[in-house]
Amino acid sequence: MKNLMAVIAAGVSLFAMNAAQAEEKVLTVGGYGGSFETLMKELIIPEFEAKHDVKIQFVAGNSTENLARLQAQKGNQELDVVILDDGPMYQADALGFCAPMKASPIMDDVYDIAKLGPNSVGFGFVATGFTYNTKYFEDKGWAPPSSWMDLADEKYSQILSIPPISNTYGLHALVMMARLNGGSEKDIDPGFDVMADQVAPNILVFEPSSGKMSELFQSGEIALSIWGSGRTKSLADTGFSAKFAYPKEGAVALMLGACPVIQSNVPDEAAEFINYLLDPEIQVRLADAMGSGPVNRNAVLSDELAEALPYGPEQIEKLVAVDWDVINPAREEWTKRWSREIER
Repeated sequence: MKNLMAVIAAGVSLFAMNAAQAEEKVLTVGGYGGSFETLMKELIIPEFEAKHDVKIQFVAGNSTENLARLQAQKGNQELDVVILDDGPMYQADALGFCAPMKASPIMDDVYDIAKLGPNSVGFGFVATGFTYNTKYFEDKGWAPPSSWMDLADEKYSQILSIPPISNTYGLHALVMMARLNGGSEKDIDPGFDVMADQVAPNILVFEPSSGKMSELFQSGEIALSIWGSGRTKSLADTGFSAKFAYPKEGAVALMLGACPVIQSNVPDEAAEFINYLLDPEIQVRLADAMGSGPVNRNAVLSDELAEALPYGPEQIEKLVAVDWDVINPAREEWTKRWSREIER
């Protein structure tokens, strides 16, 4: 009887241990902090956890921080999925931190421009263009800005803000100045020349913080900025008279990207989480909560959201893609040059 009880006890113990191990399956996701982290924890993660019987641990950090995390943990990765802006995502993929993505039917519904690299994908579009105070412009009798070269218009002197080149919005502005003045990513000199001589004198402050940029608008210190469509929506949602304007030469695509990280012990769940972010219903949820345009063609937005965000084949085709393969190796030198020549 004692032997039987011992066997039963051992069986119960083994069952409990196996059950505990099953319950302990954890998917670690690295992504942006702040409002994005709140959105994920409130609107995205709980449903995925329930459907896939997995616990998600969210590690907050901006793109630079999470790319550095991947580099610091080479050979012993903490993250199973990483979420980065498209520029750092190209770097992560090129450096071999992204695991091969599993074939999935949902990828057939994703716009080609959102297929970032061999092992990474964009799950939300943000357009870089003009954010402007509609009331201020109406009071002045001004039409909305319509060209990247409007940044050089003296009427915007000291009511304009552009983020520095360390911020993707500022980098996009530099590239477009180069492209429109005879240069390109491979010949950035014209961009620096125009920024230094014609645009910088109009700029009140090179503001990198989205929170402070919002404050500058709300305090009336600025009436125009180079910013993202999602940020503009968030500002407008507070009741402020902000609107996004697409430059006629094209707004620049800034994508929120995701990839499965190498050496994950939950690769299936990592792949499923990325597919989940691409699901049409989740795409609409992301659009409504954080202002990212859907990358899935089958996502259907309300008229109000469709007007505010990059949405639909016609709008997506107009977005401009920058050459990150050229930019990333040069960005450190460009950043030093920006400090010397633009923010001097």
